[in-house]
Amino acid sequence: MSYRPQFGLIGAGAIGKTYVQAFAASEEATLMAVADVELDFAEAAAAEVNGRGFSCYRAMAEQMELDAVVICTPPVTHPDIACYFLRRGVHVLCEKPLSIDVKSAHRMRAVARESGSMLTMASKFRYVQDVVRAKELVESGYVGEVVLFENAFTSRVDMSRRWNSRPEVSGGGVLIDNGTHSVDITRYFLGPLTDITVVEGKRVQGLAVEDTARIFVRNNSGVLGSIDLSWTINKELSTYLNIYGSEGTICVGWKESKCRRLDDAEWTVFGKGYDKVQAFRSQIDNFARAICGEESLVITADDAVASVEVIHAAYQALNSPQWTLVLNGVGQTEADELATLAAEPA
Repeated sequence: MSYRPQFGLIGAGAIGKTYVQAFAASEEATLMAVADVELDFAEAAAAEVNGRGFSCYRAMAEQMELDAVVICTPPVTHPDIACYFLRRGVHVLCEKPLSIDVKSAHRMRAVARESGSMLTMASKFRYVQDVVRAKELVESGYVGEVVLFENAFTSRVDMSRRWNSRPEVSGGGVLIDNGTHSVDITRYFLGPLTDITVVEGKRVQGLAVEDTARIFVRNNSGVLGSIDLSWTINKELSTYLNIYGSEGTICVGWKESKCRRLDDAEWTVFGKGYDKVQAFRSQIDNFARAICGEESLVITADDAVASVEVIHAAYQALNSPQWTLVLNGVGQTEADELATLAAEPA
């Protein structure tokens, strides 16, 4: 690719710093500027790529000739910042979740269409090399018909002082935070999801939002998916993605990935696990090549909006009655049993 699109980065927090590392390793895109309300943070991040730091994203937009921006600010700010840049003809890669409500997600997509600028959502797991290979194996028929899909993102994180647990900023708890990754990657393998139910676990951290949840989804062909999410338990699993088919199994792990068909004596290792910077770099490279018209976006604006719609449905399911009461193991209360006995002939 002869032209390297010029990027700006908005938000110099933890995710922003990972993007700076990824841009430094990219051969497809150049990071020119960083904006953050804390100017010191912006300038420190920008210095790593010989770029400029700004305390305001509007000042960055007015003073720099940018092809695209990456938005890494808290979710409630995403729609306004994204629409501002899209209307200026600047392409937008927005961190997940795209927005905290369906209406604003639709607005972002409508502005992108109207302006002719590209909008995509960051969802790093689609770009992990082992996940890409697993997708190729599924599409090749390696596991036969997919029957069950499992995903788990469960690790102990103290969320008491983080904006991710403030619903007015984040839109919810672990369900919208880690769950957006889960929903996107589940849609990647299963396609559109048609049904969902959610059960919340015990709240341990004293947050205003859910910190543990289990999701069940189904696609239009009946394939079942289950997703475990938690900020509270450290459920130490070697894999975060398991795909069970009629002819075999694929397991995508943190340190290695493997697959096995029914007749295989041993597992076959096909990957080296999760590499965060590689995933971010591949995400940036795909976006840059899409800007240059050299390949399609891996995650379209429609995919991004669909993830918001599924999370919205998940919260509706979370707030709906979904447990069936067990009554003395036989469906009768003690009073019913006594009434039944009293009615029987002596």
